[in-house]
Amino acid sequence: MKLSHNAHVAIVDGTRFVVMRNKGQAFEPKLEAVGEPELDPTNFSAGVRHQDPGSQQTGATDLNELAHGAAASEWLNARAKAGEIEELLVIADPKTLGEMRRHYHGELEKRLVGEIAKTMTGEPTDRIEAAIAAA
Repeated sequence: MKLSHNAHVAIVDGTRFVVMRNKGQAFEPKLEAVGEPELDPTNFSAGVRHQDPGSQQTGATDLNELAHGAAASEWLNARAKAGEIEELLVIADPKTLGEMRRHYHGELEKRLVGEIAKTMTGEPTDRIEAAIAAA
């Protein structure tokens, strides 16, 4: 995947949110940590869709994790609307990514250059860079 120099990368799962920036070339990403923003996961709107008995009995749905994904989207939306993010790649596990998409603002969607549906929050930087290059 082509990732422009200085493009932001958001790496998200149900409990962790890491923001990085590409300091490398378009086809040879070299990520640099920007930070781990503190989120206030208060948006539990996903709970309406996930009240089916199957998900509740198997524990397949954790509303706190979905609220964390919504909060990450809200944080990214605010930065996109403020002009602080020009290009963004989102890497998130499939369930979190699905919830995040529900909360993308139009300004964030304009800046989105790609998504990778994969859990990478615990991976070392070189493995994340390799996943981006291979996408």
